[in-house]
Amino acid sequence: MELAALIAGLQGWRGGGDCWKPQSVFGQQCRKMLLLRWILLVFVLVVSVSSQGPRQWATPRDISMFGAVFQWFEAAVEMIFGYFYNPGSKRRSTDRSERVSYKNYQVLRVRPSTQEARDELQNLIGEPGLEFWSLPMKNRTTDILVSPDLAEYMKEYLADKDIGFTVLSNNLEMDIKKQNPKTSKFTGRLEEKSARAHPLTWARYHRAKDIDAYLEYLAALEPKLVSLITIGKSSEGRPLKVVKISTNKKRSEKPGIWIDAGMHGREWIAPAVALFMLKQLVENYSTNRAVVDSVDWYIMPLANPDGYEYTHNTDRFWRKSRSKKNRPHEMGRIFWDEDERCGGVDLNRNFDFHWGEAGASDNACGPTYAGPRPFSEPETKAIADFILEQEGLKAYLTLHSYSQMWLLPWGYTRQIAKDHDDLMYVGRRAIEALQKVHGTIYKIGSSPSLLYPTSGSSDDWAKGRAGIKYSYTVELRDRGTYGFLLPGSQIVPTGRETFAAVKVIAKHIAKGTD
Repeated sequence: MELAALIAGLQGWRGGGDCWKPQSVFGQQCRKMLLLRWILLVFVLVVSVSSQGPRQWATPRDISMFGAVFQWFEAAVEMIFGYFYNPGSKRRSTDRSERVSYKNYQVLRVRPSTQEARDELQNLIGEPGLEFWSLPMKNRTTDILVSPDLAEYMKEYLADKDIGFTVLSNNLEMDIKKQNPKTSKFTGRLEEKSARAHPLTWARYHRAKDIDAYLEYLAALEPKLVSLITIGKSSEGRPLKVVKISTNKKRSEKPGIWIDAGMHGREWIAPAVALFMLKQLVENYSTNRAVVDSVDWYIMPLANPDGYEYTHNTDRFWRKSRSKKNRPHEMGRIFWDEDERCGGVDLNRNFDFHWGEAGASDNACGPTYAGPRPFSEPETKAIADFILEQEGLKAYLTLHSYSQMWLLPWGYTRQIAKDHDDLMYVGRRAIEALQKVHGTIYKIGSSPSLLYPTSGSSDDWAKGRAGIKYSYTVELRDRGTYGFLLPGSQIVPTGRETFAAVKVIAKHIAKGTD
């Protein structure tokens, strides 16, 4: 085998980059394991060159031998030192069907009160065993997923740096089981009754096949009102479906509103709320006739079906898509176990508007990886192409969770949009209507002012490229009590209040005053 091919095989070693950061405080054991791996590799290469001469570096037989020797070495190291390179990370089986366990994982909420404290937290991003669910900002809370090995050490570190924290969860695995429990006999009978028409319920979270079945049901129930459109396929070949609701199936002069959900796999409440709104618009058409007759609705309940399914069957807290193009080179697996984190792209950083700037990562193993280029993912490309083909879209909403915020452009900069006042006016009216339903309070503002910068995001693209004036990101319930694990019992109340807000926007664009 040529030297170039062997070097290509080493691409899988990139996953250890965080171990060598100068400011790393958790990576000492990680660095030791990496050093041992490199020593072994150099030894094997020297033996290979000595035995075969300068013209041939390694044959397929040698590569197989390297793999066997390396597996033996790795097993021995793990017996002595524990986790071989990432002492705080989740163990990942080579069996991709095995569920990732979050037993004894903790979620810590921190609030840096000074810029120095914020910088201390910023330096921890990318550390093995830690996952920041939002970027640290001065005087704002940030939730951090912490592995069992690092939990007590992390608490000591925060106390030493005088950074206040609270424990939101002591055992995340237990919280996962509570979020979507198996049905009781009573709820089972209710689901069985509902399933005669469709498998969907409003008390628990359903799989992608149930969601697709419900969309088919709506199209069959009201064929004059509902069109089910497949706009493309996901990385794993699942259909990307959009429901169009219109009283005029032909070319319409009415303004349109687009709503997508589930761009991040772990945010289960978002698709559930989109489905609840579909129910109100179609099954309860007589009640909501005014907003249906005056506006064309385009609703995509599952923008990332691969990631969503992966959170159901493997890793509950997976965020990205499931594309495989960004994973380590096949040969690299001989020397470095494939890290599942290195697959997929954050779809909400992959749109072609100020792509790859603030709030996005170029690290393929990071949760906010923007992809190798704008629209590298079939999901984002399909959404963008379809939206650009539609005339008359006046509002764009993308549903996410969590934090109860109504976010407006721009995300990539702290500069406000030229029509910022209009966006704030309509947005405030929306969250006022939302609050009247159950008393839920939302904040409104741009992402940099309330959360953190985001570039390559869908709402910025919708406004900046597609020219859709009223573009918003809606961060649904709650503010962290449950976080991504919002119980199924909150689907209906979250759906009701969100639909009340969305109707305000629909009524506004129906006036045609903008």
